[in-house]
Amino acid sequence: MTAPLEGRLRGAHELVAAGVSLATGGAVLIAPGWLLLSPPWQFGLAAALLGHAAWRGGQGARTLAYRRNLRRLRGFTMDSASIPWSAHRLYLGRGFRWDQRHTQRLFEARQPANQPLLEPSWWTRLLPGSASSGDVTAGLGGDPALHGVEPDESDIWMDLSERVGHTLVLGTTRVGKTRLAELLIAQDIRRGEVVIVFDPKGDADLLRRVYAEAQRAGRADAFFMFHLGHPDISARYNPVGSFSRITEVATRIAGQLPSEGQSAAFKEFVWRFVNVMARALVALGRTPDYEAINRHASDIEPLLVDYFEQWLDRELAAAGWRDELERQPIDKKSLDKGLQSRGLRAVSLVEFARRRRLYDPIAHALASTLAYEKSHFDKLVASLLPLMEKLTTGRTAALLSPAMNAPGDWRPVFDWNAVINLGGIVYVGLDALSDYEVAAAVGNSMFADLTSVAGSLYKYGPGRGFPVPVKPRRIAIHADEFNELIGDEFIPLLNKAGGAGFQVTAYTQTWSDVEARIGSRPKAGQIAGNFNTLIMLRVKELATAELLTTQLPTVQVVSTVASSSVSDTNDPGEFTDFASRNEDRIAPETVPMLAPTDLVQLPKGQAFALLHGGQLHKIRMPLPGAGDDPLMPAGLKEIGEALRARLDGPWLWPEPAPDRPEGEGAHGLAQHQLP
Repeated sequence: MTAPLEGRLRGAHELVAAGVSLATGGAVLIAPGWLLLSPPWQFGLAAALLGHAAWRGGQGARTLAYRRNLRRLRGFTMDSASIPWSAHRLYLGRGFRWDQRHTQRLFEARQPANQPLLEPSWWTRLLPGSASSGDVTAGLGGDPALHGVEPDESDIWMDLSERVGHTLVLGTTRVGKTRLAELLIAQDIRRGEVVIVFDPKGDADLLRRVYAEAQRAGRADAFFMFHLGHPDISARYNPVGSFSRITEVATRIAGQLPSEGQSAAFKEFVWRFVNVMARALVALGRTPDYEAINRHASDIEPLLVDYFEQWLDRELAAAGWRDELERQPIDKKSLDKGLQSRGLRAVSLVEFARRRRLYDPIAHALASTLAYEKSHFDKLVASLLPLMEKLTTGRTAALLSPAMNAPGDWRPVFDWNAVINLGGIVYVGLDALSDYEVAAAVGNSMFADLTSVAGSLYKYGPGRGFPVPVKPRRIAIHADEFNELIGDEFIPLLNKAGGAGFQVTAYTQTWSDVEARIGSRPKAGQIAGNFNTLIMLRVKELATAELLTTQLPTVQVVSTVASSSVSDTNDPGEFTDFASRNEDRIAPETVPMLAPTDLVQLPKGQAFALLHGGQLHKIRMPLPGAGDDPLMPAGLKEIGEALRARLDGPWLWPEPAPDRPEGEGAHGLAQHQLP
């Protein structure tokens, strides 16, 4: 039967018994004559006493170590090359599974009566390695007892099969989210997975780490960088150039516009207008991009003229329609007011098709845009033009509206299908600190594009259009500060893309950031419900902490209550004049397994995690080692030079990355890969 109180937090009384046995054993060996002993009895007794001293001393040492763990953080560092990885599991750090015992121990450690036991002695403060002497754990803050309640920790691994259920990482700024991201990204790269890192801030250190890990895994040729803040060395990407259905173009653009109140009607009109332009561009054999949408949104007539001429050439190839058009001039005064404000060539083509009773759905949709008086039409699409100006101004325009065969431009143009089929590693820096709206628009379009790719993988499998078979790949998406990227496009990526091999790891500071971005608490709850794994570092908002604690059961903890009583009697027939009684009572109490305030007190680099179907684990991640990583580039310039040297001239993707057999590594990684 297990005792309700372990009694770990107490004085190390065993050391007294150990000291007595040690001294007596020494006396037996040194002066056996004092005890009237002779060999071999002196050796037998000395061995028994020294064994007893070792046994009791070990118990006392464990008691002291437990108390030390409660008041002092344990150091845990690891350089990047030593990060373990596995073909079947994901390494998270060192820790233990949290249960009722640890809640009980934490409860005891916080009792006022036990605080003197947790105070370091005066001589301990002077020892090297104490918190006051500047060891690696100094400055981490928090409550060491949260991890010190379990002296026996082990490596914590997560099954890769859980990754497709997606992972949410929450933690306030500067508590280890980026370090955790580096830890997970390094393993994904070494396993040969497709890795896509979204970084709204454009953190140079994270970019350098991703590039260094690509080199370490022998996959530097598969690394590409898209960075709005550094367009000179960035790859190019057309957010609306790849789609399964043409309507996706309008959805990705109109989705950035406000939809509250009266804005909803304007948004619907803009969606239809952009959809008309996209259909016409594709029919003309042109790829839609932001530049083309912006140009034709300001003046739709050139696009209409190009499409009508191509359509009529195809429809009336031998009918000499151009001569007929010239012989039938248009009197604009006889037309509707909307058509009177339009150009003569466009109006002539529309009227010619109407008189000949010709019909084409795209032509009809284009002609309908001319029915609006131009100044009125401009008001209807006024909300679209500012957005398109932001996306087509300055050097950013060349990144988002790439010219495929621009002479002298070495920067590659990528799309997600190519990245996935060929095993790429892509870092996406959106430079949100400089221009939040452009970053959000591009990020949402990328998520919508990825969702479309996931749908294609569902329907057709990997390698569609490739001449050789392509094996299915896991796609690891890491979205830092994802509250700045999240939108309606993100939800289907979470709840429908897991079957296509997508595994999303999202990082943010508070859940309120997500609710504020979405503008709806139920919809934010819908998003949270799609993350099966939750890792929470230190947070400062109680509502965020409750996202984890409300999923945990309540447990019973016990405490001792001292009770003392005395009674007397004046009965002359009784032999006793008074009676006293002293006892310690065990009082049970129901408490949450973990309180929100516990998450507020976590040291840097430590986290609680719900893994494997809601099992609570306490984890501490390895801090970076003191040594420099020889593969870490000095800065963005070095990365840019390496990319240009590799890609200057005709751009060719590398060969598909081979599936890495278990046990194989690159640059000395084999010894760190675990079963």
